[in-house]
Amino acid sequence: MEKWLIVLIAAVVALAAGIAIGFIIGGLHRKKVAEAAIGSAEQEANKIISDAIAAAEAKKKEAILEAKDEIHKQRTETEKELRERRNEVQRMERRINQKEEALDKKSDNLEKKDEILNEKIKAAEARLEEVESIKKSEFEMLERISGLTKEQAKEYIINSLDEELTHEKAVKIQEIEQRTKDEADQLAREVISTAIQRCAADHVAEATVSVVALPNDEMKGRIIGREGRNVRTLEMITGVDLIIDDTPEAITVSSFDPVRREIARITLEKLIADGRIHPARIEEMYEKSKREVETTIKQTGERALIDAGVNNVHPEIVKLIGKLRYRTSYGQNVLNHSLEVSSIAGLMASELGTDVRTAKRAGLLHDIGKALDHEMEGSHVDLGVEFARRYKENENILHAIKAHHGEIEAKTITAVLVQAADAISAARPGARREDVQNYIKRLEKLEEIANSFDGVDRSFAIQAGREVRIMVKPEVVDDEKMVLLARDVAKKIEDSMEYPGQIKVNLIRESRTIDYAK
Repeated sequence: MEKWLIVLIAAVVALAAGIAIGFIIGGLHRKKVAEAAIGSAEQEANKIISDAIAAAEAKKKEAILEAKDEIHKQRTETEKELRERRNEVQRMERRINQKEEALDKKSDNLEKKDEILNEKIKAAEARLEEVESIKKSEFEMLERISGLTKEQAKEYIINSLDEELTHEKAVKIQEIEQRTKDEADQLAREVISTAIQRCAADHVAEATVSVVALPNDEMKGRIIGREGRNVRTLEMITGVDLIIDDTPEAITVSSFDPVRREIARITLEKLIADGRIHPARIEEMYEKSKREVETTIKQTGERALIDAGVNNVHPEIVKLIGKLRYRTSYGQNVLNHSLEVSSIAGLMASELGTDVRTAKRAGLLHDIGKALDHEMEGSHVDLGVEFARRYKENENILHAIKAHHGEIEAKTITAVLVQAADAISAARPGARREDVQNYIKRLEKLEEIANSFDGVDRSFAIQAGREVRIMVKPEVVDDEKMVLLARDVAKKIEDSMEYPGQIKVNLIRESRTIDYAK
């Protein structure tokens, strides 16, 4: 067994030695092969490197050639640009030189012109001095010839110009006034005359007192009563004054309030007809009369609205219109006047093609304040506007009421028509009257205004105050100044006085020369 073990070990050792020898021999062979491959790779690498070096050299030469070409091209372009710039600079230098030469020439010309101008200025100054000297000598000669100084001559010329301008101004005013009148009067006459012709109204002249007729003089004693108790009761209840004088069979009822006066008149008539006159009966009859008058007022207001063709009026305003039946102004019944104004305003509005209904409404309501001015403070215009506004009348109506006496400027056609219709109704002959005292005061005021102007010799108010005739001093007021003086007098009359209608200002200039044969 040990023998086989030794053989086995020897075999293994021999096998291992064989493997080792084979491995060594293989390694040597691989080394040779590797060395051969390495040599071949080195040769290939050297070849590649030599090829790369050759290609690089070729590329280098090619790049150098391209660079040289680019440099040559850029150098050529740069030289060309430099030549162009050099040529441009040379052209600019030539132009600058030319401009310098031109400026030098201009400078020389300016110096020459300056010298010439200085010479001319000196010559002009010399001539100016000569002219001033001649002018001075001529002024002195003119002053010696005319006998006027320079200031006096200037004043004379200014006065002459002022007179010429005054003349031209007067002529221009006459032309404008005449043209305006020619254009406006025809239409105004047509409209107003048509309205007046189509409106027929009665002339009214009522007083502020009422007269109650008595069946006999015995009735006066019964009205007075025992110790005057009936009269006192009547006056206390009605608020009027009873005038029981020596007038046979009549008693006068006097009061500033026309409604109270009417109630008192009806109460007296009822008492006289009844025959029973004592304080209790007086009170009873007064209440009946008061109710009758209130009913009459309402019915009168409604009838006035129907006559005027006006509707949709507040009941309180209807009462005010009815009260106007008992109110007079300068003797003219205010209700009739209001109806007349309404009619005339409506007719003129129809002729002009404007709102007829508004014109008639404003004309009817323009004086409603006169139904209140005995009861409340304020003018009838302000009271009328206040109550019309209270009862929702529109602004057009309010403006017409406010403007109908010219207290404010009329800005609507309706207001202008009411103004004109009011003046027409009030200015008709016989429509109104005024007491003698006021009439005389108005005439005196007219003459006083006319005499207040320089150049007026005398003045006379004629035609019942419708015309003022003024005699002027001919040596103070010439023909041209008369136009301006007439206008100034008319303007002052408008500003200082209140009057119905219009007042004619008539100026008369008369020159007289008197001599005596001896």
